[in-house]
Amino acid sequence: MLMAAGFAILTGSLLEGCSSASKAKPGIATKIDTARSIAPYFTTATGKTKRPNAEGFIQRWLLLEPIGKPNRTNTVFTDSYIRKAFDTLYFPNQFTVVPKDGETVKVGEQELTWHALDSKNFNVKLFRFAYGLNKPVYGVLFWAVTVVNSPREMKNVRMAIGSNSASMWWVNGKEAAILSGDRRMVMDDVLSNRLTLEKGRNVIRGAVINGPGMSDFCVRFVDENGKPVRELEVSNE
Repeated sequence: MLMAAGFAILTGSLLEGCSSASKAKPGIATKIDTARSIAPYFTTATGKTKRPNAEGFIQRWLLLEPIGKPNRTNTVFTDSYIRKAFDTLYFPNQFTVVPKDGETVKVGEQELTWHALDSKNFNVKLFRFAYGLNKPVYGVLFWAVTVVNSPREMKNVRMAIGSNSASMWWVNGKEAAILSGDRRMVMDDVLSNRLTLEKGRNVIRGAVINGPGMSDFCVRFVDENGKPVRELEVSNE
């Protein structure tokens, strides 16, 4: 009897300890999750140029805070849908502007700010960008702009892109690639047709749309042999 009682007390104490621990964990997770900041994923871009990383990925971007574009599902992202979504004029000079850090635009009732940032990862975590700034993270459309300076004319390179979810990309004002459908971000998921990077300044522009789920993208240029193009200088002006 005494042994049984002792076992019951010991078991109860253990269960209580487990219960307390299990209650503590969600609290810790919630505390971390609610400390909203982009600092773990981005740093502010300086005025100096930045090389692509060792694998050729472009990490410096001007990102516009998300535009509200409600979608309950990503299955609607057909080519025709996203072309219409991205052709819609949301703000002045949408397809030509190279914005300044801190510049604002008015989109409907939203006043949105451009941020010049360097991603700490090879990919650009748009969900974390929006979440860290206390902006909507679902049913959104993001615009991204960067400037790639090439030391010489580079013919027959390709733009290699991955995005979550759908996206569309332009190089020097010309459409380079479209990624439609409900997709996860996969490195080099889509390659553009062969294109030419001009000697000097080249403006890269992208738009990413997502309903539910995470949002991010990755971009690099590859040469005719599929090797990353790294001899570029990336800036935000």
